[in-house]
Amino acid sequence: MGLLLKEGIDIDLIKTALIAFFTIGFLIILINNFPIVKSRLPNYSFQLAGLIGNTSFLGIPIAIALLPTNTINFTIGFDLGTTIFAWIFGPFFLQKKENSNIIFNYKELLKAILNSPASRGIIGVFIAYLFKLETVLGDFLWIPARIVIVLAIIVVGTRLGIITNNKTIIFNLTKGIKYSIILKLFILPLIIFFVSRILNFDANQTSAVVLQAGTPSAVSTILMAEAYKFNQQIAATILFTTTLISIITIPLLAFLLNIFS
Repeated sequence: MGLLLKEGIDIDLIKTALIAFFTIGFLIILINNFPIVKSRLPNYSFQLAGLIGNTSFLGIPIAIALLPTNTINFTIGFDLGTTIFAWIFGPFFLQKKENSNIIFNYKELLKAILNSPASRGIIGVFIAYLFKLETVLGDFLWIPARIVIVLAIIVVGTRLGIITNNKTIIFNLTKGIKYSIILKLFILPLIIFFVSRILNFDANQTSAVVLQAGTPSAVSTILMAEAYKFNQQIAATILFTTTLISIITIPLLAFLLNIFS
């Protein structure tokens, strides 16, 4: 909320939310309609872990650290689009077959969307604008906003610490897990790079969305896997390994973006 009030909401936020939402949706359709790709990512656990990134608690802090603050709407927009897709379609994809006739639980969907940090921030901003408090609140929340960014990184580390307690799942890298890692850390950022080029994004805007696309798998993929008792170990392993590898790939992405953007 503090970051948004500092920069304001504009069409860029909406545009990048749509980019994230429809790119992920298109890739899910593509994967499941081409047997050669489907054989490498055979179920939705691999696919979601390879497409849904940790944008809220890792991507936004990285963008704040590396990019000008005027790109925040691009980063939060991408996070919002990713979050909405994950919580609309993730539970549906991971449902047991006997529950497949239930397409959407709208109450749970609304609750999940409202629980997203990006969604809460946007709602807070709209309320601030409604009462003409955007300038005052923007200045007031700017410092705690930066503090929360640091705490968010600690949350990610804590989650990973919990995962490492089960050492048997960490480095059990099957073919599906390997392809999911490649999709998340290499292929998706490359696709988003080309999309941003098609849409004539400038260098900082391109970096904002590509770095979001290059974040490791989201904690939400584990939460959904646990909720539906479906491939929990796969989701945990991909989250851990993508986070570990992203220590190298994210700086590499930032370096390459400086050269090619």
